[in-house]
Amino acid sequence: MKKLVHASGLMGFGLLVLSLIVPITFAAEGQGLRYSTSAQVYEAFENSRLNTFTQDTGIAIDLYVASSQSCVYRLLQGMTDVASSVRPLSQREKDFGLEAIAFAKDPLAVITHKSTPVDALTTEQLQQVFSGGVANWKEVGGPDMAVTLVVPGEDTGANKNFRRQVMHHQEITYDYLAYTSTRVLEAIESLPPGAVSFISRGAQITHPQIKVLSIDGKKPGDTDYPYYQMFYLVTKGTPAGTVKTFVDFITSDKGKALILERGMLSVE
Repeated sequence: MKKLVHASGLMGFGLLVLSLIVPITFAAEGQGLRYSTSAQVYEAFENSRLNTFTQDTGIAIDLYVASSQSCVYRLLQGMTDVASSVRPLSQREKDFGLEAIAFAKDPLAVITHKSTPVDALTTEQLQQVFSGGVANWKEVGGPDMAVTLVVPGEDTGANKNFRRQVMHHQEITYDYLAYTSTRVLEAIESLPPGAVSFISRGAQITHPQIKVLSIDGKKPGDTDYPYYQMFYLVTKGTPAGTVKTFVDFITSDKGKALILERGMLSVE
């Protein structure tokens, strides 16, 4: 049975409860560009890039971090000037005048705590794990250790991409459900060994207590690794004014530098 993260379900994990279910809002001082960003995009590299953008342009960023779904919704409702997302736009969103600009390609990594004595899965085993067919790591060649499934919320781009690419639209089961995708990182760091989840490789790389599992002998960064997410900037109509300034910066050589540094691929 699925379990939504709540206080009674995480007795003993303290602040993990809040980090899993409460959205986080960040705001820079002053007025400038309102930017709603996917949590995965923010965790991957946005803090450094946004500081550089403000230094170079003098434009302050009013920042909001949430799921891809929430960020695109805020743009539709006029609550933000530009958004980032890790999922493609729906036809309905395009009909409302939204445009998506791809700017990075990032592996979708399967993660666990570095102390978990499992390093690899096959695609079939991965599907079995997240469909609830595997309750103990010994069933897929690992030690006698319970499998704990931590899954990003259903509105997140990570969930949608994993369900489409890995599960082929089958239902994903979970023990703990995170409100934003990047909260799975805190969960994996806090839960006992044996917990497993998935997230942007760019977001994971700054968490040394978390390791990435190889899938069919391939790891994120290998040329034939099978699972990737595309990162998009989303605008309402053709970018103009400060939105265009922002888009031009993100897609410039300076904006791409951190993408390459984090092991991601820029999009020409």
